Amino acid sequence: MTARSRVQQAALLVGAVFLLLGILGFIPGVTTDYDSLKFASHDSTAKLLGVFQVSILHNIVHLLFGVAGILMSRAASTARTYLIGGGVIYLVLWLYGLIIDHDSSANFVPVNNADNWLHLVLGLAMIALGVALTRRSRTDL
Repeated sequence: MTARSRVQQAALLVGAVFLLLGILGFIPGVTTDYDSLKFASHDSTAKLLGVFQVSILHNIVHLLFGVAGILMSRAASTARTYLIGGGVIYLVLWLYGLIIDHDSSANFVPVNNADNWLHLVLGLAMIALGVALTRRSRTDL
């Protein structure tokens, strides 16, 4: 068994965090207003850690994104793809959250302002990790 590269470790860590968030989204108390948790609707007023609006679909996406990160951390190339590709997806989600009316049926995920800003930070951080941890130094050339 070989040691994981830094990009693999980062993808594993990010995947594990998403998996944990997906699990926590289904735990009453950690998720406030749990009784209002809906499958996919802006009417789901449940909030992870009392801040981030979630639904069953939102939690499932976190679970799947976490599993993907863990599986893709097995090789440096797929770990990089996970971080950069996932970062791009989160930037698209950030834009989506800025554009839609949060009280409309278009907000089916659902997201709130806290989610939007978290998506921006996650997107930028994941891309930065994917690029920085796979950049070759001058001595590698």
